[in-house]
Amino acid sequence: MARSVRLVPALTAVPVALALTACGGVHGTPGGSGVRDPYFPKAGNGGYDVTHYGLRLDYDRDAHHLTGTATVTARATKALSAFNLDLVGLDVGKVTVGGETARWNRAGQELTVRPGEDIDRDETFRVTVHYSGAPETVTDPDGSQEGWLRTSDGALALGEPTGSMAWFPGNHHPSDKASYDLTVTVPQGLRAVSNGELRSERTERGRTTFVWRTAEPMASYLATLAIGDFGISRSTARDGLPVYTAVDPAEKEGSRAVLARIPEVLRWAERRFGPYPFSSTGVIVDRAADIGYALETQSRPVFPGAPDMTLLVHELAHQWYGDSVSPESWRDMWLNEGFATYTEWLWEEDHGDETAQETFDALYDHGEKTYEDLWSFPPAKPVDAAHISRAPVYRRGAMVLHKIRRTVGDEAFGDILRGWAADRRHGNADTADFTAYVEEQAPGKDFDGIWEDWLYGEGKPERA
Repeated sequence: MARSVRLVPALTAVPVALALTACGGVHGTPGGSGVRDPYFPKAGNGGYDVTHYGLRLDYDRDAHHLTGTATVTARATKALSAFNLDLVGLDVGKVTVGGETARWNRAGQELTVRPGEDIDRDETFRVTVHYSGAPETVTDPDGSQEGWLRTSDGALALGEPTGSMAWFPGNHHPSDKASYDLTVTVPQGLRAVSNGELRSERTERGRTTFVWRTAEPMASYLATLAIGDFGISRSTARDGLPVYTAVDPAEKEGSRAVLARIPEVLRWAERRFGPYPFSSTGVIVDRAADIGYALETQSRPVFPGAPDMTLLVHELAHQWYGDSVSPESWRDMWLNEGFATYTEWLWEEDHGDETAQETFDALYDHGEKTYEDLWSFPPAKPVDAAHISRAPVYRRGAMVLHKIRRTVGDEAFGDILRGWAADRRHGNADTADFTAYVEEQAPGKDFDGIWEDWLYGEGKPERA
């Protein structure tokens, strides 16, 4: 986390034609602008794989001004004469590659970087971007907000699906995961809370610097930064797992009982899903952020108010399904949300409430009264980007899992849940990967009807 950084006056961006003009002897080609995600085609970039983000930020709350230096370490997957980073808003002052000044230009969310020399395939390179300005709030296709959200006492940065590019440049697609070091400086009296572990905290000249580290691979949409007035609680769960919670003082009493059960939920989830995949856990409760949704930010989910048990269970389940096993594209959101929703059903079943079968039956019989669009599209084929967080992805996705459970039996289904989390730990997967995995784990079982009718089929399937 960041020491205060002062940038040199902004350099003039090199014109597009000059920036992309190759020198003699060039053997590389430009990396792609976007990975052609079916719903966000410009998200991410081709030609390289990020391994680490080093972010140094300084935020002036009163002026709403962010000063940043992002050092991105990556491996080239092809010979590169130029490559792109995703960045929306903010002013770029200087870009270097390998310590040498690089040419660059901007168009929309694309920051195109032209290093002085081509980058060889499989070469590890480091690009540093100095930037500053007033970070933007991003409005999703469904109307919700993310990116850099100003609050009454600071700010909250959220990224699903594309908001992370509002506060640091990078390869902003879930298919490219990396480790993170985040250094952030804020006015004394405020706290800065992020993913992973707090490595240090120091105050000098009225400013406090926090240093956070996330060692396990993380998709950029799961990165978060909360700046504000928080009550901090540190404890441990099983085997000394650090639990770090940051709670808005106004939500302290309302959150206390539920957050005290984090270790209990984790013990239960480990029995169901296998070992917890990260080296710390906790939550951020930020009432000042009027966002209307909770988010499974890695190792430290964010809640806009005191969560109930169902919401806590849902977001902690995402640590396995969505955070550790992340979607290959935004079309695969049901692998996040269907799993987390079914975890709610399992929790209720294991704690004396409705069984998963009873929940399934009620949803099948009466679900459209609560979720008008429940049968409007299949979970594996959302209509468009505005529908990736709708009821079919969550509830009908959970129903797909229950149909699998009914087909293979409870014991085999438990093995599938644990095995899937282990097989794809800290990686990515798409729907085809999952269906193939299920079929491999249950040879002789017929899943064609589940895939055709429940996962990909239009309309309300037959119950049988």
